[in-house]
Amino acid sequence: MKSNNRYLGALILAPLIIFIFLGGIWLKGLVAFLSILGIYEFYKVIKVKEMKPIMSMGYILLFCYYLSGNNFQILSYIIIIGMAVLLCFPVINTKYTFIDSAMTMVGFIYVGVFFSLIFLVNEMKGGNYLVWLIFLASFGCDTFAYYSGKYLGKHKLCPKVSPKKTVEGSLGGMIGSAVICGIFGFVISRYAHVNVIPLWNYVLIGLLCGVFSQFGDLVASSIKRYSEVKDYSNLIPGHGGILDRFDSILFSSIVVYFYLTLAFMIIK
Repeated sequence: MKSNNRYLGALILAPLIIFIFLGGIWLKGLVAFLSILGIYEFYKVIKVKEMKPIMSMGYILLFCYYLSGNNFQILSYIIIIGMAVLLCFPVINTKYTFIDSAMTMVGFIYVGVFFSLIFLVNEMKGGNYLVWLIFLASFGCDTFAYYSGKYLGKHKLCPKVSPKKTVEGSLGGMIGSAVICGIFGFVISRYAHVNVIPLWNYVLIGLLCGVFSQFGDLVASSIKRYSEVKDYSNLIPGHGGILDRFDSILFSSIVVYFYLTLAFMIIK
């Protein structure tokens, strides 16, 4: 039954690939939708530990950010002004604390801003191809880490956060991510003539994503462990919630976005 649920969940996720191919406003709409669902899941999970995130403010911040066109300069104003407003809530209503204010902002940045990087990568030069690095690195790392850990794993990586993960699995995930991204870079450079960055950059991006996507997985696990819940939600059968499925992707998006931003600045 569990296996069938995973196949059903995969079928539900499959149409998302279409939005990545379409790019533009379609991908932006998808990312915004996932952000809304993800923020809700995050706030719901931390409420288990009697925190009281100010959910309405989280969504207002997200709305303002997308209204700005996902502009990072305006984002800095949104964060500063938003944090100032959030810190006033415990004064106006004592049922809230400064921790509730802080966690409201964490939810906005961790989910809303991180998710938006997928769309922002797509908007870069050659982005309709480069955006796939985020997903290939994450899924490649997950797959190679799983099999490396299953057949070679002996030493625990972070037993208090995720008991099943091993050092061998982690190394396998990093190598797998680097190899897959390197192959992808070779293919699009040679056959799609996307030569925006030298080939070795794809391998390095894959390696970095292999490291940080695992941190993304562990961060999500640490939050769930703290709140003592198994999944963020039951939205995707066999996969849990949006944050269960996209935890590593969120951190891979950070690596790809900032690496390419820095690379393009150097190339110019």
